[in-house]
Amino acid sequence: MREYAEYDGLGLAALVRKGDVTPVELLDAAIERIERHNGTLNAVTFKAYDEARQTAAGALPDGPFKGVPFLIKDLGLRVKGWPRTSASKFAQVAADGEDSTLTARYRDAGVVLAGKTNTPEFGIPGVTTSALLGPCRNPWNPEHISGGSSGGAASAVAAGMVPLAHASDGLGSIRIPAACCGLVGMKTTRDRNPNGVHDTDRAMGFSVDHVVSRTVRDSAAMLDATGYPEPASPFAYPAKERPYLEEVERGPGKLRIAWSTETPSGKSVDAEIQRALERTAETLKALGHDVREEGLGIDYRTLYRAQGLVSASNFAAGIRRWAEVRGREPQEGEIEGLAWRAYQAGKRISGEDAMWGWQQLRLSNREILQRFEHWDVLATPVLGTNVPRVDELDTLTDDLRAFDKRQAQAFPFTPPFNITGQPSLSLPLWQSQSGLPIAVMFTAKYADEATLLRLAGQLEKELPWRERKPKLWN
Repeated sequence: MREYAEYDGLGLAALVRKGDVTPVELLDAAIERIERHNGTLNAVTFKAYDEARQTAAGALPDGPFKGVPFLIKDLGLRVKGWPRTSASKFAQVAADGEDSTLTARYRDAGVVLAGKTNTPEFGIPGVTTSALLGPCRNPWNPEHISGGSSGGAASAVAAGMVPLAHASDGLGSIRIPAACCGLVGMKTTRDRNPNGVHDTDRAMGFSVDHVVSRTVRDSAAMLDATGYPEPASPFAYPAKERPYLEEVERGPGKLRIAWSTETPSGKSVDAEIQRALERTAETLKALGHDVREEGLGIDYRTLYRAQGLVSASNFAAGIRRWAEVRGREPQEGEIEGLAWRAYQAGKRISGEDAMWGWQQLRLSNREILQRFEHWDVLATPVLGTNVPRVDELDTLTDDLRAFDKRQAQAFPFTPPFNITGQPSLSLPLWQSQSGLPIAVMFTAKYADEATLLRLAGQLEKELPWRERKPKLWN
């Protein structure tokens, strides 16, 4: 099927419903593209082609993505019978015994699970590479990163292997790779999608699961399919007014939109990034929105001190659970430098310090959310620089402080909204002079994905991106 990659997920499902193609034909097209490009990109790290063909040939649920090939990130979600590595030599499962709740909901949406995508060890950095799985590269230019930690998912979708893929976001891990690879990437409201019974990694509430996609409507439709109340969830489910797919076609009205390139360090973003956001502000004004330049203006140092205490102690607790499974603690060298540092730091944090961190995060959350009493949406860049080269962000380096500085400069904008739980969306509105994507991030009030999707639908028409194709496409 030559035109396979020209369709989004809903478009392919429509072809299946009309009888123009079969799910098996779609899967064969996906496999052909995976095999053509994966040797360069290293996006797909586990292939389940035989199982996928059996699924595609069988009776599929009549969901919105019936017959559409789909990939699962190799971190967190369980797929019955599939291995789960978390990109770690220490924390691996040979074959999961059951599907996660969200995996089951993806199946109910009609997708055909074809394999798993690359991720860094434990999803820690904003770049996808590990000693176990190797580096994932960007279809726009393989010398550049695909972002992280959902870099494999973004690389696969951008290269046309699948129209959308599972991704997750703990401090930017959907939005950063979406920005690097020219895709739509929404971090949903906390607990919008189910965490399921295997919920310990989500205990902080920072991490959410959703997808990266090439169109806004695919992101909306998949959230409609998966984001409904979960029995026994310990947190209140944030209600929505109508299906998100309908929101994409509704006008957003006149929104109060703030925009800012304010960074935690106070350093300026690259000139091309600055100009892209200024052009976005000009476009939003022309569309009739009330646009003003205004940033969060918060104490970032205190915010990140608190987040560091909470994240490190949570990570150490997560490794403790893996140690309970393995029957021993990891040894130095069994997990990579970033993870080992976080593990050792987390073990040194007292209960008092961890709880101080939680208390401070609650105070900081209130401060951030108060800003949104005056705004409907905040627009910022996703990246502070153009998409970094692969050799600029090496997670296996011995100089972790230098890595931290480069990563902080590249990815300064995403973490606050994992901490607050707000929905936050990356859109691929622009391109750099070198042809790499430049994205803008839009963040809305808590539980207000609807406003983001209405605005995204408007911008997708005003500044369309679907006709832009990466180098690795045909």
